[in-house]
Amino acid sequence: MRDFSDLSEKEILALAIANEEEDGRIYSDYANALHEDFPSSAKVFEEMAAEENVHRRWLIDLFVRKFGEHIPLVRRQDIRGTMQRRPLWHIKPLPIDKLRGHAREMEEDAARFYRLALQRTSDASVRKLLGDLAAAEEKHGRDAQAIEHEYLTESAVHDEDEGQRRRFLLQIIQPGLVGLMDGSVSTLAPVFAAAFATRDPWYAFLVGLAASIGAGISMGFAEALADDGKLSGRGTPWLRGAVCGLMTMAGGIGHTLPYLIPHFVAATVVACVVVVFELSVIAWIQWRFMDTPPLSAAAKVMLGGGLVLASGILIGSS
Repeated sequence: MRDFSDLSEKEILALAIANEEEDGRIYSDYANALHEDFPSSAKVFEEMAAEENVHRRWLIDLFVRKFGEHIPLVRRQDIRGTMQRRPLWHIKPLPIDKLRGHAREMEEDAARFYRLALQRTSDASVRKLLGDLAAAEEKHGRDAQAIEHEYLTESAVHDEDEGQRRRFLLQIIQPGLVGLMDGSVSTLAPVFAAAFATRDPWYAFLVGLAASIGAGISMGFAEALADDGKLSGRGTPWLRGAVCGLMTMAGGIGHTLPYLIPHFVAATVVACVVVVFELSVIAWIQWRFMDTPPLSAAAKVMLGGGLVLASGILIGSS
């Protein structure tokens, strides 16, 4: 890698051209990815990509006049200390606020680059263009906010936020809640049945561990294979399957771990406390994200969990 201070005017212009092209393509990628679900935000990035393309043409015209048709390949990653851009596939899923903040950082970095490049050149025409571009990038950041205000009206922002919330519920919260409920409730019976039948905490732990892992794998595949997400908008099936499977395991492991305590009574008391906590978390998620009345959510979850727990204790004690 080379230091920026070692670059010639020709290489600085070549680097500036590569930077503008890369930034424009990143903005175009953002716009393309957001076009279907967030059309107003996509228009903002389309405008920014068009502006970067104008800057690139200015730089190429000046380069050709001064140095000829061939533009050497000089890239950010070849220069020590430059800020690297994160491509679209590095930042999925696409949080809108994070993308907008990333775009503002890109504009600030571009303006800083042109100010530094201005100090490294002596040719009047080059200095003029670099100074103009530094001012343009600073103005671009302000213009981006104006573009946002133009396209991102209050109703548009509300619609995009609601769409993002709906996707989060369908792709993360819903499969996670299903998995947590299944893991927390369905494994109660085998764990407590094994515990009360044998009075051996280690045996109960092994049964609970096997039930949790088995349920997690089963629920994960069931969620992934149930819906490809294209028509329902529920997103990537394997993401939903992974969330559902992991939360199922977590729900079962929670009240299984206390049976690592070697004393049966102490382990069972701790496990019951964990069960109450797990059911409370499920009720809170239903209230927080599913708009279920808190008392109704708590009553239904506690009733279902209590029945399964009682059945496990009765079967194990018989």
